[in-house]
Amino acid sequence: MKTEQTECSQKDKSQNKATIGLLGNIKNIGLIGGLVVFLLACNGDEPSPYMATPANLDVPDLFANSILPPQIPNDNPLTVEGIALGKTLFYDPILSANNTQACASCHLPSQAFSDPNPFSVGIDGSLGTRNSMPLFNLAWHDRGPLNWDGSARNLEEQIFEPVTNPIEMANTWPNAVQSLQNSGIYPELFDAAFGTTQIDSVMVSKAIAQFVRTLISGNSKFDRHLLGLEELSQEEARGLNIFLDETRGDCFHCHGNPGNPLWTDNRFHNNGLDAFFEDRGLGAVTGDPRDDGLFRTPSLRNLSFTAPYMHDGRFSTLDEVIDHYSEGLVYSETISPLMKSVADGGVQLTAEEKSDLKAFLLSLSDESFLTNPDYQ
Repeated sequence: MKTEQTECSQKDKSQNKATIGLLGNIKNIGLIGGLVVFLLACNGDEPSPYMATPANLDVPDLFANSILPPQIPNDNPLTVEGIALGKTLFYDPILSANNTQACASCHLPSQAFSDPNPFSVGIDGSLGTRNSMPLFNLAWHDRGPLNWDGSARNLEEQIFEPVTNPIEMANTWPNAVQSLQNSGIYPELFDAAFGTTQIDSVMVSKAIAQFVRTLISGNSKFDRHLLGLEELSQEEARGLNIFLDETRGDCFHCHGNPGNPLWTDNRFHNNGLDAFFEDRGLGAVTGDPRDDGLFRTPSLRNLSFTAPYMHDGRFSTLDEVIDHYSEGLVYSETISPLMKSVADGGVQLTAEEKSDLKAFLLSLSDESFLTNPDYQ
């Protein structure tokens, strides 16, 4: 039987396993508080549960001042060790059946954690059926279903699916967990993050979710403009007015306004892409035909880096997206009532208005997000 001194010594060792230097966007780390808890545990009669080092998100001022705080699950608090483990797993192809594909294979940092291909390629060369959504600011998206079709209730649940999807990583969770268990590094990293060397799929999903929640994009030109640090060009300012004008761009109903730094309502809409639906979207999840053709509204952030666009990557350029809303809307029974100009094919923007709107949309791109060393 282990003595209390031995148990505390082992806990002390596990506390030192954190790779804190990888995570410059985490602040207010409670090292002192963690040491106090540790010492109290060692002096008591009963050993306390293992506690990793607490960590907080570095929330941009615009976010803190305009939207609710990020929603962090009570059963998966952010910790230095958990985030470091999640980052390692995100970039490691060990979770795939043939050790060739990682999360980062379809969510590239250089593309704002999206995929430049319309459909991502699985480990056997098979194509998926949807474009990979970019990963940023998801700490604020857990209030609603995730994925294009709302098939995941939260980020932890979303992470489960690609590992076993036959056209993605094509693995089984028992096999993936065994690979991690047999590795030279992961038992120790899981011990540091969760206080046990016995790995399971729940801890894998929790660790990756912790890392993904740290991916925050909030330093675009428009963000700096709102903070009084940078002026918009005349073209960008005119584009913002078009964006907010119900009779011209009419974009704000689904994507919000300058008071919503997420630039999405995080809801599901049929935006007039098709008259009939091979991909039913939300309807395939709910079974309700009234949801056919509805897909989650993507954020307008980082459009400079996240082409192609729409759930099926059908538009290669932002110009094509603007053309769709201007003169390419298609009627169907479930089309959103927000597509008020569908009878005219769209809002019928002039060439100059299209150029202005594009200039504003590109001002929402955050180049610093691509090069943040904490995410690489």
